[in-house]
Amino acid sequence: MSDTINIALIGCGTVGGGVARVLLANADRVTQRAGRPIALRRVVVRDPSKARDALIPREIISTDIDAAIHDPNIHIVVELIGGTGLAKKVVLDALAAGKHVVTANKALLADAGAEVFEAARRADRTVCFEAAVAGGVPVIRALGESLAANQVTAIQAILNGTSNFILTSMTEHNMSYAAALAEAQRLGYAEADPTLDVDGSDAAHKLAILAQISFGVAAKPHEIARQGIDTIDAMDIRFANELGYTIKLLAEAWTSEETRTGDRGARNSGGIDTTLSGSGIHPAPAPRRAVEKAVALHVAPVLLRHTDLLAQVRGAYNAVLVYGDVVGETLYQGPGAGQMPTASSVVADLIDLGVGRAQRTFAAAKLWSREGRGFTVEPPERVRSRFYLRLQVADKPGVLADITRILADEEISISSLVQHEAQEDGASSPVPLVIVTHYAATGRFRRALERINKLGTIAAPAVFFSMGD
Repeated sequence: MSDTINIALIGCGTVGGGVARVLLANADRVTQRAGRPIALRRVVVRDPSKARDALIPREIISTDIDAAIHDPNIHIVVELIGGTGLAKKVVLDALAAGKHVVTANKALLADAGAEVFEAARRADRTVCFEAAVAGGVPVIRALGESLAANQVTAIQAILNGTSNFILTSMTEHNMSYAAALAEAQRLGYAEADPTLDVDGSDAAHKLAILAQISFGVAAKPHEIARQGIDTIDAMDIRFANELGYTIKLLAEAWTSEETRTGDRGARNSGGIDTTLSGSGIHPAPAPRRAVEKAVALHVAPVLLRHTDLLAQVRGAYNAVLVYGDVVGETLYQGPGAGQMPTASSVVADLIDLGVGRAQRTFAAAKLWSREGRGFTVEPPERVRSRFYLRLQVADKPGVLADITRILADEEISISSLVQHEAQEDGASSPVPLVIVTHYAATGRFRRALERINKLGTIAAPAVFFSMGD
């Protein structure tokens, strides 16, 4: 049998503890699948006195990161401390010291992927990161290896389990946003400060990584159009249900490439349609020259028909729907976070390094390099979609005429309208008005919203979401 591969684990929190347990409790299985033993030799933590898994030998625990990284007997450094400060230094120092790196750090890759991967190429080392997106769902490996014969033309994904749990609770248990968030925090699905989850930032980091793998686009998270779930009211859930839809926070990418599946939605003469069918995403491309390939990136709540595959993903689960020009639709679903699902992906990367697959794939993929695939990022305002628009309006004559006139000025037509009768004892109170539009450019729709929000008959800022068909 080949020589043992020695591991230094930097960070032994929830995920790190899971990785240590898998390596120590399942050593025989890991050895068999890697073709050689993978041994945990060093565990670096901030507080060595903290109680840890009894399987971890006390003598390998320390606080000395530099000693672990520069130990000549260590072959792979596993970075699980998170963030973009110390974690970045650990990764760069490990590569410079000639170690391969495995990380679950989505923020680091999304913000500094080019620097990290260039450092790896200079050192002739490999960076593996299956656990950085969708936890235990093997979507990175699927995009980089299993779908290598394809050009991905669209991605539609639920990448944040916290938001999906909250929306599921609001939909299935008639909970308010505040109550659903509190329940998510009680169960450990949401942090005390849930901002990065509910405002779409977490999903944007993950989408940036998927966009690099699929399209060679080095989009920073702040460059991705983003809208969170914290503006969703229980009445939006009810109205969506009346219309036959479920609201999900989606991370989406659509290209201008032809899907070769025929006309599956509205065409347009400039921009990209976010056209979906009940069985998945089917971007309707605009005619472009080959040198003008573009991809639109977007994180936002979307109304999906109840029959859509992603509409049926419940609780804290993640799911990624990928459309390839050769294979068509493929769906990847599973636990997107948690100790053991994430540890599963980390150890899978270690096994791939042991076998030698990861090194070959890394060299061929050329991720975050200057050798892009010719895609540019489509400006958000050019993306075309149908929209759900909810307004709180005064219950008086002429209000609807003013709103429809503004929409018409921006060439936005109405598909349907819902307005419940006002209560007799509250006739002077604002009433909700829901408008569903036909396809419109996002830029024109937002210009219309600015004018609508200035009307004296509008009691609160408009709430709007894209429609998934």
